[in-house]
Amino acid sequence: MNSETTLETVTASTVKPMPTTKGMRHATAGTVVRVAVMVLIGIMLMYPLAGLLLAPTRTESSMMHGGLAIGTWANVQYAWRQIMGFDSGIFVVWMKNTVVMVVGGAILAIILSVPSGYAMARLQFRGRSWLIFATLLFMVMPNTVLVIPLFLEVATVHMLDSFWPIIVIYGFYPFGVYLAFIHFKTALPMELVEAGRMDGLSEIGIFFRVAVPLARQAVALVGFFGFVAGWTNFFLPYVLLPQTQSSPVAVGLLQMISSSQLVNPELGLNVQLYMPELALAAIVAMIPVMVIFIAAQRYLQRGAMMGAVKG
Repeated sequence: MNSETTLETVTASTVKPMPTTKGMRHATAGTVVRVAVMVLIGIMLMYPLAGLLLAPTRTESSMMHGGLAIGTWANVQYAWRQIMGFDSGIFVVWMKNTVVMVVGGAILAIILSVPSGYAMARLQFRGRSWLIFATLLFMVMPNTVLVIPLFLEVATVHMLDSFWPIIVIYGFYPFGVYLAFIHFKTALPMELVEAGRMDGLSEIGIFFRVAVPLARQAVALVGFFGFVAGWTNFFLPYVLLPQTQSSPVAVGLLQMISSSQLVNPELGLNVQLYMPELALAAIVAMIPVMVIFIAAQRYLQRGAMMGAVKG
């Protein structure tokens, strides 16, 4: 009798009651609502992107009617010929200028940010906390605040319309310093640093032989975000590079829009720029960022958890 009572008690305590039909209906209804909302938001976000991607395949008259439609490859070729005919193919020059400035700035950002982040994370020196605070302050400071002082400094040394000031400014990347600081603070075991010191390595030796080989995620993050920040920067090169031949593609797109017949129908240019041509130019300008994102995606996924677990 006691064994039967014990068996019933254990069974009642371990077996969970089946969910009621009413609860299943509520759960199913909530799931349907959430999925419907996400699908609606996805459509709202994808619609303008799809319109941009399809625009070069269409004609100007077709786009005036609105909606989404797939045109022909011949329209894309015509739009590209119009872009190449604008100001004797200056669009290619803008792309080359952007690559030189942005790649140079990203490499310089890696060279400066990674050792700076390591020093702030693993070394003890006077003023370290103030240096970290200054890094955070400059990281959140709007870029437009610094444009006028930078313009005055560059104009003083007579280096306006030169790539070097842009590369140097892109290279001083406070956000990259903070990313490297977080990586070395959380993802680099202190035991490895102490072992390197016990083996007689200097701090420079520890950095190059211990920290750098384990910092691929940090390097990828700094390089990627530095590249994107430089590629999408508009105001700084717009002020420091007044000549059209020295402009990056972000500033060049503005010049193409201002020269378009959509904005200035009486400009009288031989090359006609309308919505398909401007859309194709914008797509081509986005391709390098997309390629860099795909190439660095593996490191970005790992780096997204950087600092989540200390080990």
